[in-house]
Amino acid sequence: MSKSLNRVKRALLDLGIDTDIREMSDGTRTATDAANAVGCEIDQIAKSIIFKGVQSGHVILFLTAGGNQVDTGKASALADEPLGKADAKLIRTETGFAIGGVSPVGLIAPVRAFYDDRLLAFDTVWAAAGTPRHVFPASPSELIRAASALPGDFIVG
Repeated sequence: MSKSLNRVKRALLDLGIDTDIREMSDGTRTATDAANAVGCEIDQIAKSIIFKGVQSGHVILFLTAGGNQVDTGKASALADEPLGKADAKLIRTETGFAIGGVSPVGLIAPVRAFYDDRLLAFDTVWAAAGTPRHVFPASPSELIRAASALPGDFIVG
C-alpha cells in the first residue's frame, strides 16, 4: 500500500471521518473518470485543484465540484496574490501527493484552501485518497472541515 494512501487513511481516522476508501480499477485521474467509476454525478467529485501563489511560492488548494472550472482571476483575488501553475515537483513537495491523486486530507503540511459552494448541494461527495486509483466518500461539511477550507467565489461563470 502506498505511503500516500496510508497517510490519507490515518488522517481520516484522526479526523473522525468514518469512510470506506475504494480502489477503482479504471482509475480516477479526471473528474469524469472518477464519476464514471463511482457511479455518481460529476459534481459529486470534489476536485483538488492546486495553484502556486506567485508571491508566496506556496501551493493553494481549490476544492471544487467536478463539473466546475476555476477562474484564475477570481481565485487570485480570493488568494490575495497572483496565481500560476504549480508544477509536479512543488505539488509533491508541499502536499505529499502526485498530480492525479491529490487528496484534500492527509497533506504533509497545512495549505491554504478554499471550497466551491456547489459541493454543499450533495449529501455525499467523493475525493481523491492519495493515488490516481483511490477515492473516498464523505459529507461535504466533513470534507471542508478536514481541508480547513474557506468559502469563496472562484468558479468560471
